[in-house]
Amino acid sequence: MSSQEDVSQDRWGVAHVYASFNNTVITVTDLTGAETIAKSSGGTVVKQNRDEASPYAAMQMAEVVAEEVQAAGLKGLHVKVRGPGGNLQKSPGPGAQATIRALARAGLEIGRIEDVTPIPHDGTRAPKNSGF
Repeated sequence: MSSQEDVSQDRWGVAHVYASFNNTVITVTDLTGAETIAKSSGGTVVKQNRDEASPYAAMQMAEVVAEEVQAAGLKGLHVKVRGPGGNLQKSPGPGAQATIRALARAGLEIGRIEDVTPIPHDGTRAPKNSGF
């Protein structure tokens, strides 16, 4: 095995997972974030809009993305999970955990898992609570 093959076996990427309660979006980039390697969203794998954020849809998306990532020669992924954030919900939706689990099951090594949900430091006024 030459040294070039050793380097290509050790390539890593970053999986950016946006998980809200309406949809889940997975984008895999190189470590710098400049080049997109694979991407998928809930609408590409399920028919009903209400199912876009489901764990099932997240698992299907992760399997498709994992195949593309492995074909591109990446060995492992660092995961950045993001919820809606801002003055919306701080917690990620139901698709976040299912995505990470499915990526690991597909044979990709999982490095760091980081929460990158934007949190306001006294930003805009919170939306009115329409309590019933």
